Formats: sequence, C-alpha cells, structure tokens
Amino acid sequence: MLAMAVTRADVANYVDWVFYVYILIIFIYVLVNLLLSTGVRPPYSRFTDAVLTFLRDTAEPYLRLFRRFIPPLGMFDLSPMVGIIVLYFLRYIVHIAIAG
Repeated sequence: MLAMAVTRADVANYVDWVFYVYILIIFIYVLVNLLLSTGVRPPYSRFTDAVLTFLRDTAEPYLRLFRRFIPPLGMFDLSPMVGIIVLYFLRYIVHIAIAG
C-alpha cells in the first residue's frame, strides 16, 4: 500500500481551497439573489429549492456578521463585498501561518 506523506504545504493548500469554495458560495448566493430580485423565478422544483436553501443556509450566517455593522445604502448591500474581502485576507494569513 502506498502511503502519502502529508506536509504542512498540503494542509495549507487544503485550507486555502476551503476558503476559496466558501468565497464561491457567497458569490453565487449574491448572483442568485440578484436574479431573484429582478423577478426571474424558476417554477417550483425540489432541486432548485434545495440549491437555494443550501446557498442561503451556508452564506447567510457569515454575512449576517457584517450586516450588523454595515447598514445597507439604499438598495445596495455591501456586506457580501466586505465579507469576501475579509475572507481573502484570512485565507492569506491562515495559509502563511500553516505553511510556515
């Protein structure tokens, strides 16, 4: 059996990808909300309802942290943009801390 050695760089890359996937989830959540706010609503189906519920349940708790401090400016909600920027900085800091 072939055993692969797991190095700090491997763990850092894995954590880096976890941050990247979460950033993508937030970005897709924002795009879906923009589409739904324009009136584009797919007919009811279990698949689309499951996807929308998953996106809301994963992105909303993190974005709610920023909505406490950043009020919406009219129709514009800047919390996703600030949240993504914070995740990019955290991603960089955690990657450097793990990789050494």
